[in-house]
Amino acid sequence: MTDAAGAPVPATEPSPGPGKKRRAGRNVPVATAVGVTMGALVLSTLYTVTALFVALVAVAVVIAVYEVCQVLAGNAIAVPAVPLMVGGAAMVVAAYADGTDALTVALVLTIVAMAAARLAGPGGNRLTQDMVVGAFVAVYVPLLAASAVLMVAADDGADRIVVFILAVVLSDTGGFAVGVRFGKHPMAPSVSPKKSWEGLAGSVVAATVGSAVAVPLLLGAHWWQGALVGLVAVATATAGDLAESLLKRDLGVKDMGRLLPEHGGIMDRLDSLLPTAPVMALVLAAVLG
Repeated sequence: MTDAAGAPVPATEPSPGPGKKRRAGRNVPVATAVGVTMGALVLSTLYTVTALFVALVAVAVVIAVYEVCQVLAGNAIAVPAVPLMVGGAAMVVAAYADGTDALTVALVLTIVAMAAARLAGPGGNRLTQDMVVGAFVAVYVPLLAASAVLMVAADDGADRIVVFILAVVLSDTGGFAVGVRFGKHPMAPSVSPKKSWEGLAGSVVAATVGSAVAVPLLLGAHWWQGALVGLVAVATATAGDLAESLLKRDLGVKDMGRLLPEHGGIMDRLDSLLPTAPVMALVLAAVLG
């Protein structure tokens, strides 16, 4: 190859870094570092002072609710953020302090406060829609997150949380790794074009094998019960991921926020965890008697 003057131009190899990032959809080393940091933060609070873990969940809920409300506002859906943020934190604390009864009361009060704030704001023909969406946010984010906090009350609560998070992380990681390398058959192209059946197979293998090892070690159950836990996590985590992808597509956004480099917002990291939390709480309770 020569330039315009006829001089030879040395051949150059394309940089593998950007290519890898384009295929993976993110900067994998940065994403991994952020994920490891978040995991260390969870473990350091979970196995030291449980109240700090509860506070960490409450902070995550507040940020996630704010992110969702901001995206909704960009789509002309006026959901009062403050009562949902305050009520969401209260729901997490109530679940830790007094279980499901207190959580239910906190949920009702949060929805009432949100509705009252919306009624006190501008009127319009979308008033009912805004209040319905606000109630959905209260259930989708803080209520599901509080389900994880309910697991902490058990004697082996910290280990249950670790199994729950590990199963979801393995599902996400296995699906991502296999999907990037071998994914050729889209699973739901109209919702999430990057998700493939090959990636789902990777999720199943990673989550079931990892849970089959972790559950006996941490909770003393049988390996096949751990494999069942992994399968449940794959089903709920995948459904949660697709549900948020559909929600983001309808709202016209790629990510719910920008707080976490190469991950998006807090809500983008909770999409798989939230729907898995209540199901995992029930499954672990059944497995462990």
